[in-house]
Amino acid sequence: MLRRRPSLLIRPELDDDRLHTTLTDLRPAQQLHGLGAGRTRPLWEPVADLLRATGRDWDRRAHRITVLAHTLPAAVSQRWVTERPADGDALVLRACVETDRAPAGDHAAVRRAEHTCLRAAEGCPEDPTPWLALLSLMYTCAVPVKDAVPVWTEAVNRAPWLRASYHRLLRYLSPRGHGTVPDMMDFAWQAAARAPHGSPLALLPVAARVELMAHRGAETPFETLGSGGNWNEPRAVQELDLALENWFDARAVPHAEAVTDLNVLAFALTRAHRPDEAAPVFQRLGRHMTRHPWDLLPDPERTFAYWRDRSNGRRGT
Repeated sequence: MLRRRPSLLIRPELDDDRLHTTLTDLRPAQQLHGLGAGRTRPLWEPVADLLRATGRDWDRRAHRITVLAHTLPAAVSQRWVTERPADGDALVLRACVETDRAPAGDHAAVRRAEHTCLRAAEGCPEDPTPWLALLSLMYTCAVPVKDAVPVWTEAVNRAPWLRASYHRLLRYLSPRGHGTVPDMMDFAWQAAARAPHGSPLALLPVAARVELMAHRGAETPFETLGSGGNWNEPRAVQELDLALENWFDARAVPHAEAVTDLNVLAFALTRAHRPDEAAPVFQRLGRHMTRHPWDLLPDPERTFAYWRDRSNGRRGT
């Protein structure tokens, strides 16, 4: 009898089971006019419970709020702010919702989102998340990098090695964003060199090289099938070695977006033809796949499954 391959888990909440439960619990209510008709408690209360439990874990808080802002109907955060105008969590979530959905050309929406970010920063002065929301708004509006860096610095001052802060600025510095290849790579190398041992920022140069591959692939799609990221040049080999030694092999406490970083590392190792080192990365991933960076290749899900199954075979030999 043929054995059925387990389905892949591709979801924005990644492996955050508590966030997944909250989103699942809210989905049936969203279908009732999007506002939880017939519920005895406000629709926003499960979200409030989740963020209250998250506490000052800024890494997980940034991830959870980002996913909630992108996934939930905007009416949920609006009602929460209306009913609890002094609630810092409500303000931070609302800031992320508005910055996530404000069109760059709608000046009124942009101004409103900016004002909400500053209110959230005032309401939660120790939280880096409102500043990350403001940074995202500036990215949408194509604000020059030199004007965005002070906002990034506000986030870093509150949480010096927060993964989300560095990846947001990396996106800003990307040639697909508002920067250049040298700026992006220099930033990634410097951040990785300064980060403490075990920090996921050790992987930042690899993420930058994936972004370089995406940039080159947009210009010459054929390169995405080959070496568009120059994975075998000495600097790339060194980047992968350091990512393995300083993060993956360090066995640090898993961070909120570890699944994303593991996908980037597995992808890069397969591109660099290092399947033996990719095998334990796939083992740690299990069924969890992210769309990016596998979407840089034809048939992403089949490609991921191929390399994962090949890695499973290697572990059995």
